[in-house]
Parts: sequence; structure tokens; C-alpha cells
Amino acid sequence: MSLHLIKLSVGTEHIADLEDWHRRPEAQTADGYPRHVTRMWPKREAELLDGGSIYWVIKGVTLCRQRVLRLDEVRGADGILRCAIVMDHDHVRVAPSRKNAFQGWRYLAPADAPPDLNLARGGDDELPEDLAAALAEIGLR
Repeated sequence: MSLHLIKLSVGTEHIADLEDWHRRPEAQTADGYPRHVTRMWPKREAELLDGGSIYWVIKGVTLCRQRVLRLDEVRGADGILRCAIVMDHDHVRVAPSRKNAFQGWRYLAPADAPPDLNLARGGDDELPEDLAAALAEIGLR
């Protein structure tokens, strides 16, 4: 059974900012995939790699996710071994949900993960992120 991670995207204002960051060379692996380097290695690696995703919280609202492809060892300039969470390129929009601030990353059970948004409905426009966040705040989304 898969397991997910949830992580704050600090300093990000919109999903587009996160996408832009993941296109930068310093945020990518040698084979061109986006990565997030963290100090802690997930102990539940097998569950995470069995279809898990990292859910991104932007300005207090969970807005998107990326499928986790693998975990790579990375040695920092300080010589300390770290974990690079290597992700798929696609940022899948999810139903916005409020999330209080926390440090690092946390495990997220599939039952607690916000559902993907179906953006393929004919004639519908994507809600602006601030409106989606406001609707999530009052429990309407």
C-alpha cells in the first residue's frame, strides 16, 4: 500500500513558482528530474515508492502533488549525507485543503490526501489559487 509525504513549499506564492523552481538545474538530478533534498531519509521508503506522492503546501493550502520516483543519496558540501526525493515532472492539482505550518516533511496516509482535481471538464476554467484557498478556508472546496 502506498504512502505519501506532505511538505511546505517555503517562499512559494503559486504553483507556477514551484514549477519554475523545479526547472532550475540546481533543483534537478543529473538525469533531469526535479528533486527535493532533505536531511532525513524516509523510514517507510518501500511504501512511499509504491505509488506515493509528495503533496505541496503553498501559503497554508495543499494545492498540488508530484509522484515520487526514487530516493537518491546526496552528499552536501559539508560532507553530510542527505536524501534527495526525486519526483515526476508533472504537478498534479489537488482539491485545495488548509494545512497548518509544520517543519520538514510528514507522512500522509492515502485516506487523508486531498483528491486530484479533474481539470478536464469541458468549459470549466481553473480557479485562481487565491480563490481556491479562500473556498478551502471556509470548507467549500
